[in-house]
Amino acid sequence: MESILTREEALALLKKYNKESFHIQHALTVEGVMRWYAQEMGYGGEADFWAQAGLLHDIDFELYPEEHCVKAPELLRKAGVGEGIIHAVCSHGYGICCDVKPEHEMEKILFAADELTGLIGAAALMRPSKSVMDMEVSSVKKKFKDKKFAAGCSRDIIRQGAENLGWELDTLFERTILAMRSCEKQIQEEMA
Repeated sequence: MESILTREEALALLKKYNKESFHIQHALTVEGVMRWYAQEMGYGGEADFWAQAGLLHDIDFELYPEEHCVKAPELLRKAGVGEGIIHAVCSHGYGICCDVKPEHEMEKILFAADELTGLIGAAALMRPSKSVMDMEVSSVKKKFKDKKFAAGCSRDIIRQGAENLGWELDTLFERTILAMRSCEKQIQEEMA
């Protein structure tokens, strides 16, 4: 496993290029989700690597939206980020803004979960609790079918992500809800 930045260095790097709280919260969410998936999928020894790919996956999105996943390698290399994380970061934009294909299981999960965290997060905000703690798969399925709800979250990417993993959509929904539950409180505290 290649060396990675410390969590503090990675967070500082993210915040160098991202100022909007929405983008920072999304990055923290994907970081936590990727850490949970690493543990669940038997890659606990690589959890920091998976989490850092999640934290930095949209590093170029706020400042360079037209060059998303194209500008990222330059920003990440300049900061000393390894090629494994750079490949993972770029691969989450496969077929949308770049041609770097998700190859490893971690990259396939990042591709699938990134869009889905946005949909689940938006659905959670509609709930009285404003939380994923009481979210059910049936709620996500209902919102997923409503194309007007969180219209910026591509259902095609979420479907393709599940397919790349060989999972049913319900499996991806359930696991990602559990992953988001695992980090919700910590993210709220960090954003406060």
